[in-house]
Amino acid sequence: MSVELLDGATIIHFVEDEEAFSASVRRRFNQLDIDQDGLLCYAEMLRELQSLRVWESHFGIDVKTDPDEVAKVYGSLFAQFDHDSDGAVSLEEYTAETKKIMLGVASGLGSLPVKMVLEEDSLLMRAVERE
Repeated sequence: MSVELLDGATIIHFVEDEEAFSASVRRRFNQLDIDQDGLLCYAEMLRELQSLRVWESHFGIDVKTDPDEVAKVYGSLFAQFDHDSDGAVSLEEYTAETKKIMLGVASGLGSLPVKMVLEEDSLLMRAVERE
């Protein structure tokens, strides 16, 4: 992990660079696709969904949550990626949803630079490195 300066424009430029964005998303997809069948099942996507840290509260302290509620939220997030509801996420579905997420983050950041702690192999880090 490292602390990087990031703004919305950095992310937008990365997403608009279709070659760089697609290559980065494809690389992440292939890392998640454990059985290398070209699709992500729920179990394979779960690692990615958990990395979103939807249960993290302020100051990095995790909150204990009802396991049924956690399963429901992760199931809902998986459904967001599984556009055709076939129980698996294709590269195209993963790319489209990842693009929406990245653009949402860009919109939230706006034009003022923000210091963020980024994981070395994350798409946000790739956006910073591309800049």
